[in-house]
Amino acid sequence: MASRVLAVLIKEFIQIRRDPRTLAMVLLLPAVQLLLFGYAINTTVEHLPTIVLDQADDRLSRELIQALNNSGIFDVVATARDAGALRQAIDSGTARVGVIIPPDFARAQAAGRSAAVQVLIDGSDPSTAQSALYALVAVGQMRAIQALSARLAQLGLGGEMPLEVQPLVLYNPQMQSIDFMIPGLIGLVLQNITLILTAFAIVRERERGTLEQLIVTPLRSWELMLGKLLPYAILSFCNVLVALAVGAWWFGVEIAGSVPLLLILSGVFLISSLGLGLLISTVSQTQGQAIQLAMFVLLPAILLSGFMFSRDAMPLPLHDLGYAIPLTYFLKIIRGIMLKGVGLDLLWWDLVPMALLGAVVFVLAALRFRKQLA
Repeated sequence: MASRVLAVLIKEFIQIRRDPRTLAMVLLLPAVQLLLFGYAINTTVEHLPTIVLDQADDRLSRELIQALNNSGIFDVVATARDAGALRQAIDSGTARVGVIIPPDFARAQAAGRSAAVQVLIDGSDPSTAQSALYALVAVGQMRAIQALSARLAQLGLGGEMPLEVQPLVLYNPQMQSIDFMIPGLIGLVLQNITLILTAFAIVRERERGTLEQLIVTPLRSWELMLGKLLPYAILSFCNVLVALAVGAWWFGVEIAGSVPLLLILSGVFLISSLGLGLLISTVSQTQGQAIQLAMFVLLPAILLSGFMFSRDAMPLPLHDLGYAIPLTYFLKIIRGIMLKGVGLDLLWWDLVPMALLGAVVFVLAALRFRKQLA
């Protein structure tokens, strides 16, 4: 069994070596894509999930929370019991912004002092962080004007002082777009190369008539499928390493978390891309049809997965449709590992649905492939 799979694998590598255009595309595409699309397009987002630690719990603090909700930029989705829970919510991606209101919030204003509110912002997405900063400044200015009006109404007899916002941007303090874009590009490159090359490899065999020749050999259908797919899985992992190297050495984007964990979870994501490529190959008769179907799959993945545009700004139907795309979950995983340094304990909620989607697609593709070989 192993010798038969190895024979197909060696044959596939020989065929790849004899096709210099395909080999050049496989080896150079990751670096080219990273160099061309290394800088993100900043977009304005709305309804950022926000968590609040209200240590004051008085009228003024509740008015501040209401002002955040009314701004249209922030949606207060939860209240934290302590600073650790607030930080964990941001680490896990449940919230993008955390607001800590101190216990003496109202007393400071009543005594004529500035009331300091600490704000923690997830800076792994620069567009989100910038929008949050601008909106927080606007809310602070609005509160300052309200406080000044109240003081004037009281003829200077004390009252609220202007609100002082103390932002702390996490994970990407400089809010560099490149730090957000490079992890996304790695996920996109891994998907594109694997999907397209897998679809082309099998369709090319069908066009040349060599697939029928392989069918009449003693090879079992699953051995043939495994031997055809393994070379492109290996090349895809080489692409991951190339992309990580370019990101680190050229753009200076280092991996904050575990590299082995990133590679293992990349392998899980690879299953879905291999399955999609195999599924496309089973319904395509020519390479032209395969590329058209591949683009039909890849374009929604780029637009709806959060690769370039924040999913928080999307209409609800499109936002929910993104959950059916494995790349959506992998982008959160790779950005969580590279930018935040989080571990598997905070990535389960994205790993499980990604693995299920990938397994379903791969099984369906494998069943259809075996049916065609029967």
